[in-house]
Amino acid sequence: MTGVVSSQQIRDMITAGILSASSEILPEQIQPASLDLRLGPVAYRVRASFLTGTGRTVTDRIGEFEMHRIDLEPGAVLEKGCVYVVPLMEQLALPEGVQAVANAKSSTGRLDLLTRVITDGGVEFDRVAPGYAGPLYAEICPRSFSVLVRPGMRLNQIRFRAGQAVLCDDALRALHSATPLVDGDSAVIDEGLGFSVDLRPATGTLVGYRAKPHAGVIDLDRIGHYAPADYWEEVHAENGHIILDPGAFYILVSREAVHIPPQYAAEMAPYVAMVGEFRVHYAGFFDPGFGHAAAGGAGSRGVLEVRCHEAPFVLEHGQIVGRLVYEKMDQVPDQLYGAGIASNYQGQGLKLSKHFKS
Repeated sequence: MTGVVSSQQIRDMITAGILSASSEILPEQIQPASLDLRLGPVAYRVRASFLTGTGRTVTDRIGEFEMHRIDLEPGAVLEKGCVYVVPLMEQLALPEGVQAVANAKSSTGRLDLLTRVITDGGVEFDRVAPGYAGPLYAEICPRSFSVLVRPGMRLNQIRFRAGQAVLCDDALRALHSATPLVDGDSAVIDEGLGFSVDLRPATGTLVGYRAKPHAGVIDLDRIGHYAPADYWEEVHAENGHIILDPGAFYILVSREAVHIPPQYAAEMAPYVAMVGEFRVHYAGFFDPGFGHAAAGGAGSRGVLEVRCHEAPFVLEHGQIVGRLVYEKMDQVPDQLYGAGIASNYQGQGLKLSKHFKS
């Protein structure tokens, strides 16, 4: 096996006991190239974010840093600016040669929820070493909005890969020539496929949204429920640029329509730090079939979750803000993003998370 594990292979991993859970893994957790992870019944408020460290367990570190524990069964609010650790329902028994990488789901990132997976003995966030056997935990820090959560909610997803899956730039150029990966005249390929920000929309001047600093709680079970104006300020651009404020969180959109062919997956990675005082945010997985015309995704653009750092920064139309790292699938998934699996963001343009009214 070489490449990213597909949906049908994830089912085989469940059958084999490589993936297990305290409550039966549900069919809707299985995505084309990943598995959604579910919150367990308790959260621990801790003093600070941490990495477990070699030879130590997450339980040990919670013992050091716990402030109090919260029963999630009736529903509980995770407060903006606080750090929580939640044991997940799923656990792993990875074979040697298979590693895992986790990421926030798209709706999680669009709410500015810093959500990362940690493990016993872990020395990196969101990375699980080959051969790992043990529990998984989510570290959650709401940055812009307090959120109401319950057991079983899915904030993270995890991917599995074996061998060298990442396409080198030469292979990426060849793939783009055969099956265009972005629209437009040219593709910027340098350690991945570069994408830029759209600050000159075809109609109007609305280019994005900025999170309001003192908004209310968001219940993550409520879909299409909240009025955007209660949580977001509209961002308009008259001259093809905006000024990012330090510490502010923005939802913007890529200038390019993105295409992930069925034989590939992609991960959003930050662009080099030298291009400016900002980073493109947390939600990073693009499934096979995203933007694929046959799966109903023609014209799908990437939503950018942007946070400005220490200094105000002028962001210009067409400025490169991130890159997509493409990976080969070990097998073509038996289900593609958007093709009959109720994908929320196929064919999207500028769009807030699914919790907000259109």
